[in-house]
Amino acid sequence: LEYYNTALPLYRAVGDKRGEATTLVSFGAVYSALGKKPKALKYYNTALPLYRAVGDRGGEATTLNNIGTAYSALGEKQKALQYYNTALPLYRTVGDKGGEATTLVSFGRVYDALGEKQKALQYYNTALPLYRAVGDKSGEATTLVSFGTAYSALGEKLKALEYYNTALPLYRAAGDK
Repeated sequence: LEYYNTALPLYRAVGDKRGEATTLVSFGAVYSALGKKPKALKYYNTALPLYRAVGDRGGEATTLNNIGTAYSALGEKQKALQYYNTALPLYRTVGDKGGEATTLVSFGRVYDALGEKQKALQYYNTALPLYRAVGDKSGEATTLVSFGTAYSALGEKLKALEYYNTALPLYRAAGDK
């Protein structure tokens, strides 16, 4: 936070809106990680119009996804879905398969939390080949764990275990302890 506090006025002084937006999103990520979701939302919502002003659709998509994730954590699942619905086509427009996969998994998690396990599984099924296509082993593993969680909740414990066992070596290969 100290470094972001130093960087932000510098970006503003030189009129670098993209740098300013990226710094604001970084603030949001820190506050989100600290469990301060409302404060994170403040930073994300400040960054969003800056990304739009400079036409950075990828930055806009990431920020929208982050907003959705914050709302999901706050229990506002329908609001989260709205933000994911806005982010997803932007990721597709800019060809960011990793971002697309992340948003699809986010959709799946919301539907999983809402008790719509089959719908969640559909989103995970769509995300998995995207993570594989971009070589994101950690994202692939996270998706496999999400599958496992959904199948476990459906009472299919052995199937869940298969997904967990497939995820573990991927996390290790990615160095994701």
